[in-house]
Amino acid sequence: MSSITLLHNPRCSKSREALALLGEAGIDVCVRRYLDDPLNGEELRALLARLDGAARDLVRANETEWKTLGADRDDAEQVIAAIVAHPRILQRPIADDGERAIIGRPPENVQALLD
Repeated sequence: MSSITLLHNPRCSKSREALALLGEAGIDVCVRRYLDDPLNGEELRALLARLDGAARDLVRANETEWKTLGADRDDAEQVIAAIVAHPRILQRPIADDGERAIIGRPPENVQALLD
């Protein structure tokens, strides 16, 4: 297996747990701190295409930034635009092997990429 990219926020306990699980499995992890290096619209569209889920799953709907936008979680383009404008609302962690992407909530979900 090649490496897995982990969209990571080191302040998030679930993100740290997912990183530890991948490390314990001996996986080469490329950590992308998405708050320091935000994804652009094209990257988010590609990620969404690999994601086991819908656009709505990419959003942390309880974040103030999302609530004030009034965007539709079922509209992929609105979700992408919102995340580009406010990277903090991106769900975390997300593990991506280039073919599949999985939201690590709970962190054990990322192990599905190891099968």
